[in-house]
Amino acid sequence: MTRYDYNMVMNNIRIADFKSRLSEHLRQVRRGHTLTVMDRNTPIARVVPYAEQGGILQVRSPHPKHPKLSRISLPPPLRLRRDVVSLLMEERQVER
Repeated sequence: MTRYDYNMVMNNIRIADFKSRLSEHLRQVRRGHTLTVMDRNTPIARVVPYAEQGGILQVRSPHPKHPKLSRISLPPPLRLRRDVVSLLMEERQVER
């Protein structure tokens, strides 16, 4: 399935097809196409061409007006009457 968006073409691919024809799909990505890997009808991954420019992962220096991390004090410790691990286990049981 192919969808046409603003200025990009995205191909939706099932996992089995992605695994069986990986090299072919990677050649498409190398040509500039974006692939969306689907688990049934749920998108689980997007394969996009690699960009040499800084892109998402760009580390910046902190602003000169902000204090250094070594000068920021930590908050006071929490005073709980219960064990933190038991609270965590209780929270995880509720989600099931």
